[in-house]
Amino acid sequence: MGTVSGTETDGPSSRPATRDAIAAAIRDDVLDGRLTPGDRLPEPMLAERFGVSRVPVREALSQLQSEGFINLERFKGATVSGASRTDALEVMQVRRGLEVFGAQLAAERRGGAYTDELRMITESGTAAEQSHRHDAVPPLVMRFHTIVAEASGNRELARMLENTLRRIAWVFEREVESRADGCWRDHTAIAKAILDGSPVQAGYLMDEHVRKDEDLVRTLL
Repeated sequence: MGTVSGTETDGPSSRPATRDAIAAAIRDDVLDGRLTPGDRLPEPMLAERFGVSRVPVREALSQLQSEGFINLERFKGATVSGASRTDALEVMQVRRGLEVFGAQLAAERRGGAYTDELRMITESGTAAEQSHRHDAVPPLVMRFHTIVAEASGNRELARMLENTLRRIAWVFEREVESRADGCWRDHTAIAKAILDGSPVQAGYLMDEHVRKDEDLVRTLL
């Protein structure tokens, strides 16, 4: 059974790594096969690798546990989950069902109280994409999908989707440049179908859009 190890670029730097950066690095190690099921992730070694205290390491491990990438056991510590890769795809499939239904409901209400927000977020996302501000894209993508869920008017669906989106937020951050190509064309088309009151079209477009993320996850597994 292996343990986590760093690379030349993983060592301490003048700017300590954040919880999200640590989680992203470990997640990439799992998805790329550098860490395999059962590998141990000792907090002291991770703290040394990233040049931080154990607090952000512990927070990162907790985040990865919620995403299904690692297991945390008392006295044993953190290990890479044997089902983490499969879980990632399953969560994506659940997300698609929720997103499609949410888009259909939102279209039935023509966006409800969120019409202006839908227009503004698609304009902001398109501008970020066109100006190649890739770092700005993931939070805008998250906000778009959250607004659609809220526009559905179904609070339970919005709550479930918020939790699901939080678990797969890493998809929006990984390969962001390749995902950005056409991403906001999809979002703009979905928003238009919602605002036009076309549930069938909104559901179809959302389904096609989310399938692209599922295809991306398959390439990572």
